[in-house]
Amino acid sequence: MTIKNNTVPNKEDWRNSIPEDRLAHLIKDARRAMERSLQIRLIDHSVAFGHWSFLRILWEHDGLTQRELSELAGMSAPTTFAAINAMESLGYVRRSQKEGSKKNVYIHLSESGKALREHLLPLAEEVNAVAISGLDREEVRIARKVLTTIIENLSVDEKDLHESSNRRVPSTRALGRLLQPGR
Repeated sequence: MTIKNNTVPNKEDWRNSIPEDRLAHLIKDARRAMERSLQIRLIDHSVAFGHWSFLRILWEHDGLTQRELSELAGMSAPTTFAAINAMESLGYVRRSQKEGSKKNVYIHLSESGKALREHLLPLAEEVNAVAISGLDREEVRIARKVLTTIIENLSVDEKDLHESSNRRVPSTRALGRLLQPGR
């Protein structure tokens, strides 16, 4: 992309300048737009977008361990811990441990956390409807198939990289150490 006359191109010009094989940029922009659209709606219910994934999972699988919840949400343990702390202070969840075992911490929805479902799920459905407006059913089906295949392909690639060379995504802390100057 070239900037002419010291002007910044508008978003449409920028997107049109992306080579057709750069799906990552388009997927990132679509994800970001959907998240922003949902966040605008969630804020009316005093729910942060960062809590959305955890609530959505707990509505289907209440009583998971904190580790299981972290894995299903695709979040790091510290991120999950911070989110659960915030959600607990808001009264959406509570922690528990099984009698005689302090090893696992279980996360349970409170009544107010459960009640959020009937208010928040329609908001997510509304965002999805807005996002696919102008597309017919077949186009949506193809988009789902394409995105699912991309996710599966990259998941297999990550697993193969880990098994063949013990490479994996580093934690934020480890990444910081790796990127330190002079290392």
